[in-house]
Amino acid sequence: MKFQLAINLERLERGIDMEKVEAHTLEMVQMADQGGFETVWAAEHHALEMTIAPNPFQILTWWAAHTDRIRLGTAVAVAAYWHPINLAGEAAFTDLISGGRLEFGIGSGAYQREFDRMRPGLKQSDAYKYMAEMLPVLKELWAGDYAHDGEFWQFPTATSCPKPLQTPHPPIWVAARSPITFDWAVQNECNVMSWPIARPHEEMVKYRGQLDDSIAKAGNGFTPQWAMMRHAAVYDDAADWEVPVRAAQRQLGMFGTLFSGDGQVTEGIPALGSQEQLDAHVEYNPQSLHENLLVGTPDQVIEKLKTYEALGVDSFIYYASMGLGLEEQKRSMELFISDVMPAFG
Repeated sequence: MKFQLAINLERLERGIDMEKVEAHTLEMVQMADQGGFETVWAAEHHALEMTIAPNPFQILTWWAAHTDRIRLGTAVAVAAYWHPINLAGEAAFTDLISGGRLEFGIGSGAYQREFDRMRPGLKQSDAYKYMAEMLPVLKELWAGDYAHDGEFWQFPTATSCPKPLQTPHPPIWVAARSPITFDWAVQNECNVMSWPIARPHEEMVKYRGQLDDSIAKAGNGFTPQWAMMRHAAVYDDAADWEVPVRAAQRQLGMFGTLFSGDGQVTEGIPALGSQEQLDAHVEYNPQSLHENLLVGTPDQVIEKLKTYEALGVDSFIYYASMGLGLEEQKRSMELFISDVMPAFG
């Protein structure tokens, strides 16, 4: 099993110094590069302090200039927010200047709040249609001249300038949790990343079954790489378990506010329910988070990761952005590289 990193420029409070966040984020990426991580992922989100990522390709360009070997992925470029020619060119340029290190992740988008601002009138539940139209167009533009007359985009003959360095194009990834998305990903020969959020191991078992069913139905001979993401934190003393758990609980509470669409967001920071409400949430209570997330001492984390490996997960995505203090994040990364990863070498 290989290891990947997902990290955001993250602020859960406005008083946090953005220059420190910037420096910390780059240091974590460089640690992952030097420590043997395979890929680092940058998100796309808008007008949100908890995920500051208005253009994932700009973030990847920044990281590319300060790393040597780690691959650079979008997780994910939101199809409905882009024009195909623009997206094809941005992706190809990033692949070119990084020496062919791009992993291209595309998706539907998560929050209705963002669609209301970035694509007014579009329901999040309908956004998959934009992804379904976008991906074949990108492949055509990367290949050469192409004119398009579709439902959402129309343009005369054009091509991607530049072309990707990788041929015929960078590896393509899709974020999937539902059976229809697994089916689409395999049919279109895309790798798959899954995020069970804070749900128990049974959720991942369900995804494994969906992926196997999709491979069997597609019958195209394609077996995707399968990556699984979890909030991750490693600590020296087992007695310290509550520090990352409470941080994750707070961040997940904000995520819940955004995902439900019924909470207030002030200056980019989502409102948070009371501590009693968070503790009462079936998935966000401390005991559930401690069990379900990848948190623990090195030995505990290795034991948890062995269940991922046994399930057939090809790559574990270490999700570092969970509201944890910057020093705690750095210590966790040090322990993961030195004490956890060698058990899977």
